[in-house]
Amino acid sequence: MADAGPAPQAPPMPSMMPMLVMMFLILVLYAFDGSDHKIGEVLNYGLSFFDFDGEMPILTLFMVGAIMASLSAILRSFFMDMIEQARSQQIMSAFNKELRQARIENNSFKIKKLTEMQPTMMAKNMETSNKMMKAMPFTMIVIIPLFLWVRYFVDVTVREAGNLAFSVPWAELGLMDNIWFMPAWILVYTMVSIPFGQLVNRLIRTYKFRKHLNEIEAKEGAESA
Repeated sequence: MADAGPAPQAPPMPSMMPMLVMMFLILVLYAFDGSDHKIGEVLNYGLSFFDFDGEMPILTLFMVGAIMASLSAILRSFFMDMIEQARSQQIMSAFNKELRQARIENNSFKIKKLTEMQPTMMAKNMETSNKMMKAMPFTMIVIIPLFLWVRYFVDVTVREAGNLAFSVPWAELGLMDNIWFMPAWILVYTMVSIPFGQLVNRLIRTYKFRKHLNEIEAKEGAESA
């Protein structure tokens, strides 16, 4: 009797340890910082040149959000293989497309084969995700201190300057006013940092892809010479 093929490899569970450690660290630092902003006050000695004496809080939030997003994206680029990540995403996208097409065509043989391959494909995709998770501690080195300083900046510098109020087209708000479940300053900070981080990440990825293509062309040119 012929031996059965190896059982499909089950996709590994993503490693949540880095994220859990970082969340715990954030909570510890946030608790230690407290209402008197111990950490933020210390950081202010090095970052106070961003605060403009609390006279332009929105500009400061935009600047610090952009800096945080840029540094985080640059740090991630050192610890992640963007070429391999893009390759993995492309393979997974093509695989899912084939599986959807097989289901539309009701091709049971193809569905069976692709379904057998699915755990292996998921395992490879999960491996890429785990590598992204491992880069998180390094980005937190940037995010946590800046976040604690911004908290100090808004609650102390801006409050003392009397500039907590700001306008949006539909209302007058205060930076410490709660919107849904968080202060308004966090939303302003996030609205800058997330899209700006995506932009920087795209620029880095474009640079790395072009560099990779140039290396391939140079290698092919050397081989054909």
